[in-house]
Amino acid sequence: MNRLNLFPDTTTIERDSLTISGCDLTNLADQFGTPLYIYDRATLDNAVEAYRTALSKFYPGVSSLTYAGKAFLCLAIAEWTQQNNLRLDCTGLGEIAIAVAAGVSRSRVLAHGVNKSLADLEAACEHSGILVVDNLIELRHLVEISRRLRVPDLWLRFQPGLAVETHAYTQTGHTGSKFGMDNAQILQAVQTCQENALSLTGLHFHQGSQFRDPAPLVFGIERALDLARTIGFGVDWTLSPGGGWGVAYHEDELPQPDLSDYIRLVAETLVRGCRDRRLALPRLQLEPGRSLVARAGVALYRVGAIKLVGSRTWALLDGGLADNPRPALYAARYSALPVRYPDRSIKEPVWFAGPYCESGDVLIEALPFPEVLEGDLVAVPVSGAYQLSMSSNYNGSRRPAVVWLDRGQVQVIQARESAYDLFRRDHRLVKPAGTG
Repeated sequence: MNRLNLFPDTTTIERDSLTISGCDLTNLADQFGTPLYIYDRATLDNAVEAYRTALSKFYPGVSSLTYAGKAFLCLAIAEWTQQNNLRLDCTGLGEIAIAVAAGVSRSRVLAHGVNKSLADLEAACEHSGILVVDNLIELRHLVEISRRLRVPDLWLRFQPGLAVETHAYTQTGHTGSKFGMDNAQILQAVQTCQENALSLTGLHFHQGSQFRDPAPLVFGIERALDLARTIGFGVDWTLSPGGGWGVAYHEDELPQPDLSDYIRLVAETLVRGCRDRRLALPRLQLEPGRSLVARAGVALYRVGAIKLVGSRTWALLDGGLADNPRPALYAARYSALPVRYPDRSIKEPVWFAGPYCESGDVLIEALPFPEVLEGDLVAVPVSGAYQLSMSSNYNGSRRPAVVWLDRGQVQVIQARESAYDLFRRDHRLVKPAGTG
């Protein structure tokens, strides 16, 4: 069944049940409850190796990878990035705090963000090796901070003026986007760095997320190289064309996008562009998040009520919008398999929805599926990115437990939230004196 190709690399069917890394998913659900999120280390490691293999094949200069923490970040993921010699992209003080708690060294923390607060900037100066400057106001604050704190190496984020083909909400590089600076602002930022002895070492841009056609990156890279020539970078500089390479979420989107096509185009454009402009090849810094972690994650749900409404069969799950808002936000399409007897014959289209008080709480629409019964376990693949990191406590939901699978070993890396967690930050109102 081609749906299995959406699941982690170690997924098999053993004794008529889905297993990942040798662990039976039924047993995991019984032990840890549902909804349950599962991360397979082997799939994560293989994704990093695929990037490194392609970079070594196509790019003759120095290259490295940064894991985009926004995709999903916790202590265990931060520690995993260091075991794989990755930089860690942190947006703001909160993600920087996770990196610090996980023992990530300053040199491997890369600070991002569109509207960084003073607290964000100070945390970046104290704990990061690279800070990506989004705007001139932010740079002015850094000049002031530099009088009392060491400012790390800076990259300037510019707006190339063209987005990749993807959902409108995940396009970031077009003219009018909230991200980055135009050419004139970039050159003004360069002057500010020079006048204040701030270390400017690179340029960064990002044109969008979850794209399959890398062709628009040529435009962004060419514009970045024009800027680099104007700035006058020497032999030691960095260019980061972001990340955002897509993954297949549904069997209709298979096969998985070929990473080699993406890396080859970026590398060839850089090599040719630098040669034509007589620029030194930069360090190529890619920032994959989704394409490293999405397919490593699987969400497990248990079916509750089943409703036949007209000709439509609804299978209501114990999770949905609160742990995965992507279908509501981006009309994202997912697939699924039953955990028990996953290869049995299809019966009918099924609409999978969650328990929340929103009509938009629909996880999967009209998915051809075997007969579904109350209590069945459903496994949703490609659940590793932008789900838990965007999750909420809507309707008093408690964020699910997360387990890490590594060669048959199971470790809880995030505990399920308790009801107490929902109000532990709260303070009761105190009656003013004399009000009875």
